[in-house]
Amino acid sequence: MKFSANLGFLWNDLPLPEAIRAAKAAGFDAVECHWPYDIPAGDISKALTETGLKMLGLNTRRGDVAAGDNGLSAIPGREAEARAAIDEAINYAIAIGAANIHVMAGFCSGEQAQVTFGANLRYACEKAAPHGITILIEPLNKYDVPGYFLTTTDQAIGLIDAVGLPNLKLMFDCYHVQLMEGDLTRRIERLLPHIGHIQFASVPDRGAPDHGEIDYAQLFGVIDRLGYGAPAGAEYKTDGPTEQSLGWMTQWREIT
Repeated sequence: MKFSANLGFLWNDLPLPEAIRAAKAAGFDAVECHWPYDIPAGDISKALTETGLKMLGLNTRRGDVAAGDNGLSAIPGREAEARAAIDEAINYAIAIGAANIHVMAGFCSGEQAQVTFGANLRYACEKAAPHGITILIEPLNKYDVPGYFLTTTDQAIGLIDAVGLPNLKLMFDCYHVQLMEGDLTRRIERLLPHIGHIQFASVPDRGAPDHGEIDYAQLFGVIDRLGYGAPAGAEYKTDGPTEQSLGWMTQWREIT
């Protein structure tokens, strides 16, 4: 197995370029982040070049966080803001060589939200395709993120099928999917052709993946057997220095 450090969670006490270097020193194969936009893209590119790591992905901006926004692209009436955030993410991804962009839906519901999200995803896919960038959508669980538009893999697959473009894929976060749907092994087996990225954390506390409801040694053995060769993203909360939470990585590599 190969692993990516999600720097929105791991080493999030460090400036992003230094977090990239820390992930390399710890043995990760790649990195990913959430919202890097306040940092010059050149600083990120320099750290990636120095370490030889690939930036797997980043998120579109959430909008006005102080007002409660958590994404914009499914919210009717805010299409201009959503597309500006998509354009910004694509430009930043091009500058740092990121492979994927997670387009965040936001807090909303209903048929018009479905139509709005589909139209904005089509816009994102068409703008990203010439640059070889994949657009990702991620179902989030209703306990941590109540009111978020996208909550299940079936809902996500419906959108992917409706948009019908090859660079729209599912971000399969094992933590969120376990809380909402369970049956991870069979679900990954069935959905693998639609999956653009996999993330993981323990359930229910979203801590390091060496405890909790999910037997990750077993699950990642299945994923490895299925031929998923991309790095899986460690997106979990630490209760101390990140380096002290990484025993699982050596153990899993030995197993798989």
